[in-house]
Amino acid sequence: MSEVRMVFVTAPDESTAVSIARQMVEEGLAACANLVPGVRSIYKWQNEIHDEPESMVIFKTTVAGFEALKQRILALHPYDCPEIMGVDVADGHTDYLVWVAEMVDIQK
Repeated sequence: MSEVRMVFVTAPDESTAVSIARQMVEEGLAACANLVPGVRSIYKWQNEIHDEPESMVIFKTTVAGFEALKQRILALHPYDCPEIMGVDVADGHTDYLVWVAEMVDIQK
């Protein structure tokens, strides 16, 4: 298994997603962020069913960098309970995985 973790985060709109994504990459908490606009989320929150448009951000970070990334997203995100889901990468293109590890700087 690699040391890379993909992190899925939804945001209320593309502008918020871009802002959070750019900040995480600039701060070295993620090597990369892919934005997927036009996500539709159907969920139950506070005993009500919601059907909302959102944007998804897929971050590439490291296992060691995940906690710092999560805490920073929590500080910036407008939701009371944002989706932040980390998934370990089992395998991938070695050069890409090495690049991700080199780009994430949790020592800042």
